Amino acid sequence: MAKLFRDLGENLFFVLVCAAIAAILSIGTRLAEKRLSLRPVSRVRRLCIIAVCGAIAAIVHIFDFPVPFLAPGFYKLDFSEVPVMLCGFYLGPSATVLCELIKILLKLVLKGTSTAFVGDFANFFVGCSLVLPAAILYHTKKSRKSAFIGLLSGTIFLAVFGSAFNGIYLIPKFADLYGIPLDAIIGMGTAINGNITSLWSLVLLSVAPLNLLKGAIVSVLTLLLYKKVARPLFEK
Repeated sequence: MAKLFRDLGENLFFVLVCAAIAAILSIGTRLAEKRLSLRPVSRVRRLCIIAVCGAIAAIVHIFDFPVPFLAPGFYKLDFSEVPVMLCGFYLGPSATVLCELIKILLKLVLKGTSTAFVGDFANFFVGCSLVLPAAILYHTKKSRKSAFIGLLSGTIFLAVFGSAFNGIYLIPKFADLYGIPLDAIIGMGTAINGNITSLWSLVLLSVAPLNLLKGAIVSVLTLLLYKKVARPLFEK
């Protein structure tokens, strides 16, 4: 916990910028919901559902794991977006932002940060790139078809945005943060796939497939669980 607060102090500006972006996302999606078909839910019930889903997502997020045949070991796969997606399908897109934020904050409390908050808030933004398009499109007209289209769109958006975010900001930032030469990071990818010889080939051949895999698994689990588990649970 002491290390967490020390990192917070050292990276206060970065954390405040991320918090501001999260607030803008939350307010913007809340305003956009006026055009969507949302079920009426009391404020207290809404907050309870978001909090519970965020807590479950935080626990799931802790149990991330590497995919060594696809990406270097510092990339981890987790399915914490499943409870976030279930929450968003039930309550709307603004709930996904709050749920995703709660997930990250609780994870920081439970596990701390090993990336000076960079990886944690990157997870927040990349997670939102998956769940927000899916929730928005689903609530334009609630049906299995719109759910499928939303999840497919979210997966594609995750692959595009998540990969671009890694290439433009995240990988160079990690290299600078840990003092690791960028060529060494690229070399980790080369050890897995000989066709990876540059930053963007690492992004295209390693990061993008990993994001597609995550989006596909989260989407399938959401389709399987929403009506069977989430709706009966939330509607009680």
